[in-house]
Amino acid sequence: MAQTKTVLDNRALNRATLARQLLLDRADLPVLDTVAHLGGMQAQEPQEPFVGLWSRLRAFDPAALSGLLVGRKVVRTHLMRRTVHLVTADDVVAWRARHDGMLRQRVLGVYRRELDGVDLDELAAAGRDLLADGEPRSMAELARAMAGRWPSPEPRALGEMLISALVPVVQLPPRGVWRTRAGVRNTPLSLWLGREPDPPVLDGSDPVGQTLVRRYLAAFGPAATADLRAWSGLAGLPAAVAAVRDELVSFRDERGRELLDLPDAPRPDPGTPAPVRFLPAFDNALLGYDDRTRIVDDAHRNLSVAGSRVVLVDGRVAATWTVKDAAVVVAPLRPLSAADRDEVIEEGRALAFFLSDGEGQDVEITG
Repeated sequence: MAQTKTVLDNRALNRATLARQLLLDRADLPVLDTVAHLGGMQAQEPQEPFVGLWSRLRAFDPAALSGLLVGRKVVRTHLMRRTVHLVTADDVVAWRARHDGMLRQRVLGVYRRELDGVDLDELAAAGRDLLADGEPRSMAELARAMAGRWPSPEPRALGEMLISALVPVVQLPPRGVWRTRAGVRNTPLSLWLGREPDPPVLDGSDPVGQTLVRRYLAAFGPAATADLRAWSGLAGLPAAVAAVRDELVSFRDERGRELLDLPDAPRPDPGTPAPVRFLPAFDNALLGYDDRTRIVDDAHRNLSVAGSRVVLVDGRVAATWTVKDAAVVVAPLRPLSAADRDEVIEEGRALAFFLSDGEGQDVEITG
């Protein structure tokens, strides 16, 4: 059985998070392995994962991620929390069925009144029949097609339920390709990958849930079960946690919550120096937890859901950043020391170089 050990303060948790998220030291991993390690990357803003990978990998080439999308090794699809994620083909095939119920309930949470009286199984069958011809379609096109059969609901409700819950679909490239603007065109996951999602396991053993627990802790641990739930959107993982508990070690945080972890996962010394890192909008390192105080002050918690890009200084959110006229503009959230400003400028210049192919290297710190 996992046994309660020492208390891990926020700084210890911060350094563990940075290590798991490849933000303490840039890694030499292939892009595909990185996306897998992270358990996917939130990607409703199509270009943001490129910055997330640049901040995590040495010598990151954007063409590598674009090639994986076009080559059908990674896909853009609704998964964790019903948000668009960039995930490996293997993971979406293995995980999708385990998320089906959550995806359906989250759409109903928004459109329950509009979808009242709609037989969702019939809607799913109609959607699959329409998409079976392999012609990519936008959500609006799907919604209009369904509205002929179900004229009462708001068409958007039908489209949202179809593409993010009832029919496993992927968003086709060129959406998500480096420096490419493209609308969302959906096609069935099975047609794009040439294989169906794995069927759900109905005997109660929940092997997929157990895998999700292990994979989450590898990328985000040590963490509480509430953090696991916040990352995945899945409420039904207590049984999976119980099934793997003998494999885990446990700690307490400063609030007294139990934190679970893989025994051999990195937990660096809290005194380990943390370099400045520029994170994209909706980055895993912030959104992967219920309690985000290990990396961002409560006063700035909403930055993580508002789509703000943030700068980590000494491992914590200390500024936001944008790009204006080829310059990276940094807006501190607290005073920065002279040494911190110098490091922010140096890393910001490297980011500007990456974003502009060497044409712009300016960094401005406001305030």
